[in-house]
Parts: sequence; structure tokens; C-alpha cells
Amino acid sequence: MSYLLGGGMQQEDNAIIEISLKLASIYAAQNRQEFALAGYEFCISTLEEKIEREKELAEDILSVEEKANTRLLLGMCLDAYARYLLSSKQPSQAQRMYEKALHISEEILGERHPQTIVLMSDLATTLDAQGHFDEACVYVQRASDLARQVGHPELHMVLSNLAAVLMHRERYAQAKEIYQEALKQAELKRDEVSIQHIRKELAELSRKSRPLT
Repeated sequence: MSYLLGGGMQQEDNAIIEISLKLASIYAAQNRQEFALAGYEFCISTLEEKIEREKELAEDILSVEEKANTRLLLGMCLDAYARYLLSSKQPSQAQRMYEKALHISEEILGERHPQTIVLMSDLATTLDAQGHFDEACVYVQRASDLARQVGHPELHMVLSNLAAVLMHRERYAQAKEIYQEALKQAELKRDEVSIQHIRKELAELSRKSRPLT
């Protein structure tokens, strides 16, 4: 990074932000929370300031595509930071990041884009973690409907999220049906991690739905 900055590249250049985001994610994986937090916040605040400043620039100075690319990079940073916050047991803060990322993705890529669908599902996960089951269900139901329509490569993960929300709402029969569909999709994808996770969730569902004696 110092080489790029030494070569005259600005600190707010998208290439610098991309490197900073990767570093923040590495720090997060190493549990170096102070560095991870500083990295994510640097990326987000720098891009937000840049976008605000460039908003009124004419197209002959900065193209619509370049502006969109910067906003999409901000969306990536918000998504990564949200995942970090959720893993750090901060779902309400993660929710705010996912809401911003989803808004950007819907505006630029559209509702049916695979990334938008994943963000909807992830936002539902943060709502579910806070006990906002009804609101979570709205988002993840929409995400699963869209994922089916477009043949989303991560359909099984979205369905698994939907089933989890349904289970938390004590809609056990529906949850079981969706988990079984998710399991079939995961098996088709040969996604062993998801297969094991869904089987574990089905076992948990079986315990929860068993009548008390």
C-alpha cells in the first residue's frame, strides 16, 4: 500500500480502499479487533465522504459507471463490516450496515441480483438475532422467493435462513418443510458444510417440536 501511495495514488482511491478492506478482514479473522474496527471504519467513512463530494460532478468529469462502482465498493465494505459485527455479537449495529448495503445493491444492481438477495437474507439474520422474527420473516421470505426465481447458486443457504426464522416463530411444520428443501438443494450442490448445518438444525427442530410429556 505504501508503494501505491508513494506512486501518487490518493488515500481515497478505490484501489487503496480495496486493499484496506482486505487488511481489515484479515485482522478480523485474526481476532485483532482494534485493527479490524479501524480498517472497516476507515473504508466506510472515506468512501461516504468521497461519494458525497463527487455526487454533483458532471458526467464528462466522472462517469455514471465510475460513481456506481464507488457506491458498490461502499456496499462491499458495509457488508464485510456487518458480518464482522454480527460475528462479534453486535446484531443491531450489523443491521444498520446491512440496511445501507442492501439499499445500494437494490439501487444499482436491482432486486433480483444475486448479491441483493444474499443481503436481504443476511439482514433477516440480524433481525432474527434480535428477536424481530416477523420483520426477519418478511425479508427472508422475499429473498427465498427471488432466489427460487433466478436459480440462485446459494438458494440452499437462503432457504436455511428462512427455516431458522420460521422455527424461531414456532412454525415448526413449515420450518421442517423448508429445511428439507434446503437439504436437497445443499446435497445437489455437494456443500458438505451446509448439509451438516441443516441436519443439525433439523435435529434441533425435532427436539423443539416434540410434545411435552
